[in-house]
Amino acid sequence: MSLRVTLVQGGGVGWDQVPAVQRTIAAAGVAVDWDVRLAGLASVERGGPPLPADVVESVRASGLALKTKLQSPPGPPQGNSNLRFRRELGVFASVRPLKNIRGLRARFQGVDMLVIREMTEDLYAAIEHEIVPGVVQSLKIVTEAASRRFLRFAFEWAKNAGRKTIHCVHKANILKQSDGLFLDAFHAVAKNFPGLEAREIIVDNCCMQMVFKPQQFDVLVMGNLYGDLVSDLGAGVVGGISATAGINIGDGVRVYECFHGGSREIIGENRANPLPLLLPAIDLLKSEGHAAAARRILDAIEFVLSAGQSLTHDLGGAASTAEMADAIIAALK
Repeated sequence: MSLRVTLVQGGGVGWDQVPAVQRTIAAAGVAVDWDVRLAGLASVERGGPPLPADVVESVRASGLALKTKLQSPPGPPQGNSNLRFRRELGVFASVRPLKNIRGLRARFQGVDMLVIREMTEDLYAAIEHEIVPGVVQSLKIVTEAASRRFLRFAFEWAKNAGRKTIHCVHKANILKQSDGLFLDAFHAVAKNFPGLEAREIIVDNCCMQMVFKPQQFDVLVMGNLYGDLVSDLGAGVVGGISATAGINIGDGVRVYECFHGGSREIIGENRANPLPLLLPAIDLLKSEGHAAAARRILDAIEFVLSAGQSLTHDLGGAASTAEMADAIIAALK
């Protein structure tokens, strides 16, 4: 039976990345029934809204999605479609695997960590108001219920992934009530997972340690804002956008997401790097019982990167998106 997946096309370079990923997965021998839905710029260019209702309905029905970055349409801002998409689906956690890929240049080697980020609260609740002209207040929201729900998920994920150590990243030395509540919830949940060593680290020290010795970290859990910053910092440590992928988790929903994209006007048609979408697709295959095919695709990627040929411009080559996909498919065979 084929695997049914909602494929959310957000426009821009997503138009080039999607066929490259679809061809690669098919070449690896996995049959996927793609339910392609348009959102972001891709939908607006065809006269639709930035986030059509049928997109969210399809993801809820399948429970599984592969998503490009939703590009913003030109003109006045219409809100963040990526953020709205996550809220509509009730996404409450994001898992970012940060691991070296053989053949991809990076400042550090031997890195293999997970950054797990709470997605519903913190400053990203975006509750702001102007008190008086020239004075704006933004509210940081942290609740015990959301924190415990997220942390139970994070500990379960770390346990199932065979991890040993989990750090809570916080700023409770300054934000004694909000981050203090999150830290207290971390220690309370940790008592139910004696097989995991629970530690804590202040966020600024965490950032320093990540660019000094990132290999020391196994799993990092944190609130929304810190998670946004630390996950991208970690991506830079292991090789940039070519080494990034994300899994967004909601009730009965998993979205494997490409966090990086751009417009064809800037990057060029058929010039985009396919890896930012191919890596989350590999994680999707692994989660759905196709670990062998996922491993073959990753091996093929590492072969192409190590050979240093058929790479896109951002990787130091001159190949098109399709040509790099062709090289990965050839390596599969």
